Amino acid sequence: MLVLSTVFWGVSFIMTKELFLTEGGMTVTILITLRLAVATVVFIPSLAMLGKLQRVRREDIKWFLLLALAEPFVYNLCETSGVQLVSGSLASVVIATIPLFVPFGMALAYKERIGASTLAGVAMSMVGIAIMLIGGEELRGSWQGMLFLAAAVFIAVVYTLILVKIVDHYRPVTITAYQNLIGLVFYLPLMLAVDGSHLSQLSFSPKMILLLLALGVCCSTLAYVFYNYGVRQLGASAACVFNNAIPVFSLIAAIAIGQEHFAWSKVVGAAVVIGGVFLAQRGAVSRNSVNTSKSEINVNHTQPAENQEVR
Repeated sequence: MLVLSTVFWGVSFIMTKELFLTEGGMTVTILITLRLAVATVVFIPSLAMLGKLQRVRREDIKWFLLLALAEPFVYNLCETSGVQLVSGSLASVVIATIPLFVPFGMALAYKERIGASTLAGVAMSMVGIAIMLIGGEELRGSWQGMLFLAAAVFIAVVYTLILVKIVDHYRPVTITAYQNLIGLVFYLPLMLAVDGSHLSQLSFSPKMILLLLALGVCCSTLAYVFYNYGVRQLGASAACVFNNAIPVFSLIAAIAIGQEHFAWSKVVGAAVVIGGVFLAQRGAVSRNSVNTSKSEINVNHTQPAENQEVR
């Protein structure tokens, strides 16, 4: 299950890039709105029929609204805009650094200590991204895209800090379902106002529909379900390590379909980034094993096994 979730999240960047490359009328807001629509139509009725959809308490409505404002609204806007400007593999590597920066947010908000291994992991990953960037990306497009992706990483940290407020009271599937629904409500009027005229330019070909279904069903729905199942079986710390492989699957998928060419700089850069993330997470796991009183908030962008909610 964990391998499947990692594969889905890894290839999501490549599928997003493919939609931009093959659909001339595709825009950021249209793609996100259609993806959220698919996820909502599939996920919420399924949870309702299974009796797994919890009701939101009145006092928590504000947290769900803020959570959805962070992700998927602002986060997806930044991430998808970044993928539009850079390669899917590079985008996946940058997004994979999110766990590196969560400890800094936790330190500011919850006074968590930042270890030396975390700082070393951040530095190592930044070197890896620089290797990928210098090794083959076009600098102008890359730097614009990198700014969007950096903003996405920042928003993901904010999202984690908000998530702490509600994660102990709701199932992960409930949180994900309401995030997608509220995000769709946010995006639909924005898309119609800004890019509604572009809808007529879309082909709605079998390929386009298949990619949107895969993004909505596999990447925004099943990947979360599979990941949470894996966490319950193996634990949060062991499951988190699997996320480090997301850029690997992105790079393999991009090369396999001819979207990108093989380059050693990309392989080396991705390996350095993954090593940096692993180094930082190993340090965090070690600290958590010593200080079990703080295990309810895992600085690896994970939550307890029964309340897991990770990108």
